[in-house]
Amino acid sequence: MDTSVFVQTFIAVFVLADAMGNIPTVLVLTKGMTPEERNHVIDKAIIVAIAILLLFAFAGQVILNYLEISIGSLRVAGGLLLLLIALQMLQGELNTPIIEEGRDVAITPLALPLLAGPGTLTTVMLLMAKSQSPYLDVVLGIVAAMFVSWLIMRLSNQIDSLIGAEGGVIITQLVGFLLAALAVEIGSTGIRELFLR
Repeated sequence: MDTSVFVQTFIAVFVLADAMGNIPTVLVLTKGMTPEERNHVIDKAIIVAIAILLLFAFAGQVILNYLEISIGSLRVAGGLLLLLIALQMLQGELNTPIIEEGRDVAITPLALPLLAGPGTLTTVMLLMAKSQSPYLDVVLGIVAAMFVSWLIMRLSNQIDSLIGAEGGVIITQLVGFLLAALAVEIGSTGIRELFLR
């Protein structure tokens, strides 16, 4: 096992997943849920994110080549997805648990594209190319980074109990605005990659 590749993978995946920065988003997307329900969403999001990252680590380039999808297209799609969620936040449409409306926020947008976004998927594919077979260093780096992210996101229950209802409304609007900006940034990066290269 190559320790340097493990460390690079851990740092890259942990930083790009941005668990600390995603706590307000978790609180907004799971508004109205009990702490147990929120924990279940976080658990599922982490498991799905790990599965997606491992899939892209081992077969990402093959899948993208077969479907003729570029990383730029992934960025644009991820940006549009986040923008739709952000607009719902800004319009105050996320006041009831989304999971009751037939949507599962653990998969979208938490696992994809927040935890396992285009940048993270690209990074793990590049690190796999750098790693020696059997790629244990990259796999362990991904799992370790996601485990630490899981621990951090579990703190959202404590944060939720501290901020109260009014704090939740303020955070919803703020996160919606920031998420919209992030969505535009991701999408515009993809557009530049598609049309200005």
